[in-house]
Parts: sequence; structure tokens; C-alpha cells
Amino acid sequence: MSADYIWAVIAGMAVANFAVRFVPVAVISRIDLPTPIMRWLRFVPVSVMGSLIALEVLRPGGEYQAPWDGAHLPAALVSMIVYRLTKSFMGASVAGVVAFIVLRGIIG
Repeated sequence: MSADYIWAVIAGMAVANFAVRFVPVAVISRIDLPTPIMRWLRFVPVSVMGSLIALEVLRPGGEYQAPWDGAHLPAALVSMIVYRLTKSFMGASVAGVVAFIVLRGIIG
């Protein structure tokens, strides 16, 4: 494979990804949606983030393990507590990463 081919594939994937994500948002942003649908849509980002994090907490490295065997669950709990107290996504993320690094050093 040539470098030009690889760059063309990357550019094509970028355009397709942009089109798939941008077009629906652009169309929906111009429409006045009913209140129940707007309320429902507010939960989509939280649901997606929760499912991604739950998968990593419960299946670190792609293998199921007991939650108390590693630093993943305690670090997630630290992150949840920090978010609950501060309502800061960035603060909770940093606290979770720091807690994970510290706990991994302690727990192993």
C-alpha cells in the first residue's frame, strides 16, 4: 500500500465520520423538538459515557475480573464522589486518573 492510498483512506473516513455526525445534528438543531424528546436527548451523552466506563471498570483488558481485584472500581468510585461533590467533569476525570495510578501502585 502506498502512502497516498493510506492518506486517501484516512481522508475518506474523516469525511464520512463528519457527515454521519454533523448532518443529523445540523438538521435537528433547526427543528423545534417536543419537550419530552429534548428531555430524552439530554440523557444520551451520560448513557454513552456510562456504558463506556462500565465496560472498562468491569472488564479491564477485555477480561472479566472481580471488582475488588484491581484499582478500576475504587478509582471509578473516587471519580463518582468527586463529580457528585464538585459537578466538575474535568475534576472528576483527573481525580479518577490520579486515584487509578495511586491505587494501581498500591494494589498492583
